[in-house]
Amino acid sequence: MKQIKLVFTLGFLLWAGALFAQNLPYVHHTERERNENDTNNLQHFFRQGTFYGHARYFFMATDNADQLTNYYANAFGMGIGYETGNFKNFQVGISGYFIYNINSSDLAKKDPLTNQSSRYEIGLFDIENPDNHTDLDRLEDLYIKYNYKQSYIKFGKQHIRMPFINPQDGRMRPTLADGAILNFNQIKNTEIEAGYLAAVSPRSTVRWYGIGRSIGVYNTGLNPDGSKSNYALNINSNYITYLGITHKINKQHQIQLWDMLVDNVFNTALVQYNGSIDLNPNNKIILGVQGISQQAINNGGNADPAKTFMEKGAKSYTFGGRLGMANEHLGSLSLNYNRITSHSRYLMPREWGRDAFFTFMPRERNEGYGDLHAINLVGSKIFKKSGFRTDLSYGHYYLPEVTNTRLNKYGMPSYWQLNADIRYQAKGFFKGIELQLLYVYKGQLRSNFKNNNYVFNKVDMSLYNFVINYHF
Repeated sequence: MKQIKLVFTLGFLLWAGALFAQNLPYVHHTERERNENDTNNLQHFFRQGTFYGHARYFFMATDNADQLTNYYANAFGMGIGYETGNFKNFQVGISGYFIYNINSSDLAKKDPLTNQSSRYEIGLFDIENPDNHTDLDRLEDLYIKYNYKQSYIKFGKQHIRMPFINPQDGRMRPTLADGAILNFNQIKNTEIEAGYLAAVSPRSTVRWYGIGRSIGVYNTGLNPDGSKSNYALNINSNYITYLGITHKINKQHQIQLWDMLVDNVFNTALVQYNGSIDLNPNNKIILGVQGISQQAINNGGNADPAKTFMEKGAKSYTFGGRLGMANEHLGSLSLNYNRITSHSRYLMPREWGRDAFFTFMPRERNEGYGDLHAINLVGSKIFKKSGFRTDLSYGHYYLPEVTNTRLNKYGMPSYWQLNADIRYQAKGFFKGIELQLLYVYKGQLRSNFKNNNYVFNKVDMSLYNFVINYHF
């Protein structure tokens, strides 16, 4: 009887409330009374915030060697975000994004000669579901931020940028992280960054993954013994912690120290110097030196060697340098070098970001290799009045033989690469519009492979990219 009376009472209250609500007129938000002088309330907190948006169109096409399959894709996306004003030093932020496959080739279709599918174009959408053309949306930012003078701490889903985890903006949307991030700037000429991350949403996906699950969303390559790597869904890792210190010695010289620990998988440390020397008011020398040390923790993610990300006891080392010239009117030119030693492979989940090396060139990675020599030449010129920027880069990358699976995880041959990148930023009424045209060619070095598995989507190929961004 008590339950019957309770149900009857709740029903009566709901009916009476609905009847009463019918007599209340609808009030649009523009008709509501606003007191702009009252700043100590929740309404002011939200009204002082900032909305922002980003629309993006991306055309990409791969022209592979003769008899191998080519692919193309047209993607459009749009997102909007909001960050509140500052209330008692607190702010809240939220953003989301959707992507639509306008018109593309069948990205799940396998090349008949290699049994492989699209490598680049599928990355514009959802690599875990190539047939998904419309349901491509993702919650990106959702955080609380506390500000203290020039410092802050953010809790929640957010964009992140550090040497090993970064947006890697080469597809439609960037890589994101979920956790707590500290940016401390209370020491003169020194910036301290620290973080604890519990989840990652990699570029080219629409989901959020725990740390262990995020390792293996992309191609897993081969184990050192040549068997197929099977670490996807099998890595036992719950968090990432990192600490970075950037100290400006003076206006022209700075040094960075970074250390990142991936729970139960590996630890990576980086030291880097960047500087310049003025020759005269218009010319200066550009300098850079970098070293990275990496070692496995416990079993590298899984006690089963066939299912682990990094071999037990594995250690790898890389070092590199940069030397260049910059002229205020002519632009800059730099010669870059990087070496990965033959101790082991240098490994970093590709889902998390781009390579930290001086020799990095968009659309290819040197992660997954050991005993590597890389050298490239990069020239840049900014045309301030017109809004154009040009970047031209050319590099040689000498890798172990494709059959040396101990040091060559992805079966990539030695290659040369040419990138031609032209960008334009509109001004005046059209400010916010950015155009990019990027052409990439990768050719073979040393060998002329007859096995197409070492050629398809890797070398003897051109890649075309045309991007329109509008930030508002």
